[in-house]
Amino acid sequence: MGKDQTVLFHSTVFGPIHSRRLGTSLGINLLPDDGKVCTFDCVYCEAGYNAQGTGTTGLPAPERVRRDLEAKLREMKEAGQNLDVITFSGNGEPTLHPQFPEVVEIVNGLRDRYFPQARTSVLTNSTRIFDPGVAEALRLVDNNILKLDSAIEPTMRLIDNPVQESFTVERLVEALKQFSGEGIIQTMFLRGEHAGHRIDNTTDEEIDALIEAYRKINPKEVMIYSLDRSTPEERLERVEREELDCIAERIRQAGITVMDF
Repeated sequence: MGKDQTVLFHSTVFGPIHSRRLGTSLGINLLPDDGKVCTFDCVYCEAGYNAQGTGTTGLPAPERVRRDLEAKLREMKEAGQNLDVITFSGNGEPTLHPQFPEVVEIVNGLRDRYFPQARTSVLTNSTRIFDPGVAEALRLVDNNILKLDSAIEPTMRLIDNPVQESFTVERLVEALKQFSGEGIIQTMFLRGEHAGHRIDNTTDEEIDALIEAYRKINPKEVMIYSLDRSTPEERLERVEREELDCIAERIRQAGITVMDF
């Protein structure tokens, strides 16, 4: 059974926060600050299910992103703070913003001015990479982090609940090939139950299918992780570090780089 969970970011720029994988990170939320907009409805999303609604504030204009981010970067610079990465994440799927390419250019420009050593990152669920404009914008960021939670169709649907029926693993893997050697594939490992069905993407069959997909995609590296925050589906189980290490080793043995975690 799910629970009424809404852990939202209530601003366009948030943080800095410390990311286990990316370091000191400043977040960019291109979605409403009082609702969620996403093309997935993941059982593990810390922001909750899409049923909570899209809120009332709408999407921030590019100029608002510019103003808010520049103010924060100036403040951090004057305070002598460090910044490792600026990350597009927030209350849903960032690439849904109709002016996403323009915002990427704004953010890159401000990064270059204030913290040129910092990287820019996008956490995307990969549903919008079929749009040439979005795909080109993703090539402009340093860390293009693309989601692939399962390479087996029924499992992907149980975990990610894509809004569009036309979205399939087969189409996704084919589209991800366009980022060969550049993209970072992110996979969430978990077990549990949802809507009366058992979820487990840690089985030999699942991992073999993921390895086959990774080989086709040829990512720069793979980022694997498990649950570390509250989820809207209550019957989910975290995969512990020791088991993740074993999964990572299997992936590495297949000749694929796995990011340290």
